[in-house]
Amino acid sequence: MRVKLFANFREIAGVSEVEVDARSIRDVLTKLCEAFPGLKDAFFEGDELKDYVHIMVNGRHVRGNLDFEIKDDDVVAVFPPVSGGR
Repeated sequence: MRVKLFANFREIAGVSEVEVDARSIRDVLTKLCEAFPGLKDAFFEGDELKDYVHIMVNGRHVRGNLDFEIKDDDVVAVFPPVSGGR
């Protein structure tokens, strides 16, 4: 499936999008950390996902459910909180 990385996660990985073969959000994050080791410290505090890491599957927020099952045609987006404006 396609995984999109945003903001500092994109900067750490050096890519904005990557194809990953995974069956759950946990698998996606594990494979991303293996491919881009710098993401491990950005995503996790020990074994726990950091509170500011937001994950969406096909536009649906699934951040707290690392066992959320995904399919090959899903699009997973991983991003930190975004702030700005006036």
